Amino acid sequence: MKVVIIEDEAFAAEALQNIILSLRPDTEILAKAASIEEAVEWFSTHQMPELIFCDIHLSDGSSFEIFKQINIQCPVIFTTAYNEYAIEAFKVNSVDYLLKPLKKEEVLRAIEKYEDLKQKPIQEGLQNLQNLILDQGMNGRVEYKSRFMAKSGQSIKTIFSKEVAYFLAEEGIVLLVNFEGNRYAVNYTLDQLEEQLDPKTFFRANRQLITNIEAVKEVHPYFKGRLQLKLEPAAEADHIISSSKASNFKDWLDI
Repeated sequence: MKVVIIEDEAFAAEALQNIILSLRPDTEILAKAASIEEAVEWFSTHQMPELIFCDIHLSDGSSFEIFKQINIQCPVIFTTAYNEYAIEAFKVNSVDYLLKPLKKEEVLRAIEKYEDLKQKPIQEGLQNLQNLILDQGMNGRVEYKSRFMAKSGQSIKTIFSKEVAYFLAEEGIVLLVNFEGNRYAVNYTLDQLEEQLDPKTFFRANRQLITNIEAVKEVHPYFKGRLQLKLEPAAEADHIISSSKASNFKDWLDI
């Protein structure tokens, strides 16, 4: 089995590769792409693999962009931390849709579905996936990102969402600031993070800031219906919430 892995977190890509090889030792991992750009470049210059494992949120956007640029002609197993993209996955040769953190037994079932598809008509496999999507919708299961891989010097550090005080866009990069005041660069935009974080815990305050509710130290009235926000740990500058967001912010804080 010839496989391509599309995953922007190096640790997650390596872990998935190890799971696949432990289940199917004769598998050949042809490539591991960490972005839309890398994946498009690889598919433009190589023959199609037999199977793709593909994360949905990549460092440079949604992996569905790959399928808009390249005519992918092989089955795909999607991996993601949340399930709201199941319908889109269904449209692009998806065999299965696995929610992170990945479990070995779930990866095995997905591979077995792929192997079964080789013996059965494609429409039957797609119907199975459609049933899976409906089951997920009926269960009302929504999962948000629970951890982040952040650069710490020359190493990669795992930081859980509950440890994050806020995300701050600064000078072209996005910084994760934990409750101890440590700052780490992450490969996400604030727009991507806003989709991935639990809205009960995190709020998009403005174009530069997404804050954890536990990091909100003080809120003060500001000019023209706006709000001035002070954080803990302290940010270098106070952040302003626009008048259009002020009401939603108060509702989020339950004040």
